[in-house]
Amino acid sequence: MQIKFISVMVEDQDSALHFYTSVLGFEKMADIPMGEFRWLTVCSPDGLAGVELVLEPTGFPPARTYQKVLFEAGTPATAFITKDIAAEVQRLKARGVKFRGSLRIWGSSRPLSSRTPVEISSISSNRRPNPSIKPTPAGTAQLQR
Repeated sequence: MQIKFISVMVEDQDSALHFYTSVLGFEKMADIPMGEFRWLTVCSPDGLAGVELVLEPTGFPPARTYQKVLFEAGTPATAFITKDIAAEVQRLKARGVKFRGSLRIWGSSRPLSSRTPVEISSISSNRRPNPSIKPTPAGTAQLQR
């Protein structure tokens, strides 16, 4: 058994598509009209082949509540990984992403290792609500929409 689709709730599918493709660098995979909304998926060029992120509209009221509660609690909704979190943060800043917090080490003050958690509270583009990203030096990043 394999994972094929993972959903992330978005307020506006066009803005989300712009954010994931133009800012994060993902590629659009599917854009199929489905009534009021679309079946809209993207994938990372660096990700596993065949795994797609569904940009799921929050048209269903409980979905909006779920997204809002997760954001207010600072709970990540999606996790991404990168080989170099510091470089990725700089790349995102250069593309207009705003960070709510700064990179910080949790735990001891020893040099960063793959087991030292680091957090960046949140990111946002000019066109999207503030998402939240929590990375580790090893590159694990969690993005909340």
